[in-house]
Parts: sequence; C-alpha cells; structure tokens
Amino acid sequence: MGVSAPIRKLITTPRGGWIYSGRIVVILDFGIRRDATLPQTGGQFTSGIWLLPSDFPRFTIEPMIHEILPVGPLQCNCSVIGDESTHEAMVIDPGDDIEDILAIVRRHKLQVKQIVITHAHIDHVGGAMRLRAQTGAPILLNQNDYALLKMLDVQASWLGMATPGKVEIDSSLDDDQSLRTGALAASVLHTPGHTEGSVCLYFPAEKMLIAGDTLFARSIGRTDLPGGSFEKILKSLHGRVLALPDETLVIPGHGPKTTIGEEREENPFLQNNSQ
Repeated sequence: MGVSAPIRKLITTPRGGWIYSGRIVVILDFGIRRDATLPQTGGQFTSGIWLLPSDFPRFTIEPMIHEILPVGPLQCNCSVIGDESTHEAMVIDPGDDIEDILAIVRRHKLQVKQIVITHAHIDHVGGAMRLRAQTGAPILLNQNDYALLKMLDVQASWLGMATPGKVEIDSSLDDDQSLRTGALAASVLHTPGHTEGSVCLYFPAEKMLIAGDTLFARSIGRTDLPGGSFEKILKSLHGRVLALPDETLVIPGHGPKTTIGEEREENPFLQNNSQ
C-alpha cells in the first residue's frame, strides 16, 4: 500500500519517528537521528531504515487550514482555505466583514492567491474588491454571471444594503477547471440554476465540496431571482453534485455543514426527481 496524498504537517509514526513534508526523521532509542525520503510504496529507505506497508494505514494526514466565517447581514459562509506548508490561500465568497477575514489570514500567516466567487449575488461578492485591494489577489467568477454584477445596486436595494460599487473580475471560472493553492487542488463544477454562472468547488483529496447556494442542508438554492431556473438547478444537482461520493463534506453558502449522502437520503428537493 502506498502513500498517495502529500503529508504536510508533523505526524508521529508508529515506529517512533516523525514525518514532515514528505521526509521521515527516524529517532532511534539511542538518540541517533536519520533522515530519509518517504517512499511511494512500502520498502527500504535509502538510509537502511525500514517501514512496512502495514504501517501506512496508521498514519494520520492532518487537514488543510480551513476556517468558515459567516459574513454580512445574510451570514454567507466565507471560507478561508490554506496550505499548511506553503501558507498560500484562497478566500471563497468574501461577501462582507473583510477585516474579520483578514484577521484569519494574518493569524495563519497566509498569502491570499485567489479570491473565488461561487456566484454574483451581493452577499457573496460584496467585499471582493476590498479584499483584492488588501491582498492583490485576483477575483475569479464564472463569466455567465457577469451580467449580475451590473445589478449589484439593484440587489442592494432589495436588501436595504449599501452598494459595494463596481466589482472587476480578473478571470473566469470554467467548468472542470483546476484551481491550485500550494498543494491543495479543487475542481470547478459549473452548476447553473441558482444563477447562470453558479459554481461549486470540489476538493477530491479532502472529499469536500464548497457548494455556494446550489445545495444546502435539506434544501437547495432559490430559483426565483434573475438567472434562476428550477429545471437547471435540479439537473446540476443530479448530474454533477450527487455524482460525488456520499462521504463528501458539503459546505453550503449559508447554514450548517452536511454530506452528499445525507442530502441524497433526506433532502426533500432531491427525492423522486430523476434528471
């Protein structure tokens, strides 16, 4: 059995050594220290220290840095995701409360490389320009939602909020595009329905989905606003989202976490709707 995932944090091994960033430091009973490259399959290290294949399943890979902060009047779930080794990060849906987001960034000593917007509703994109001004990171949004950016003043009036002003997009998010932050990788899933340009981000190594407003715990995104379509959101959910493993952790755009398996079994909007 090999090690397929990168190891990014100090971990105690069952043989009394330590693994850090893909290297193993073996500390023997007499205080002798040897370093060796972690092999991709079980076997002998170059230093002569052995690690049996049966030891591999006992390693624990620590999770990436991930903090979720509900921001703004509608409590949009903003995610700050960082690589523990490189300290590179992406911020997803910085709708408001930028100083609180930056406090998380500074606490973890992160460098924001990307600002990712799941869709162009004001509660998800409202603080993006202020965050870009502070970090220099580009703003990414699917091009099918560019028209909604021109309606931010209208959206603000619906909610009685101040308009955030013009939001400039640096690059489009395309279906099946891969986003990388350090060693972390996410696939973009274009999931129209809540809006034409709605996307989810799937982190396969972590089995985690940032769902935006496409899927919620026991609910789905509303489709009665400009660009919404009930037929399209059901097609996106059944064709893309429910194709993910049941154990996938789902971080919705609002409210509590859930899993794909729970929603497959218990979400009333996903029952008896074969698309």
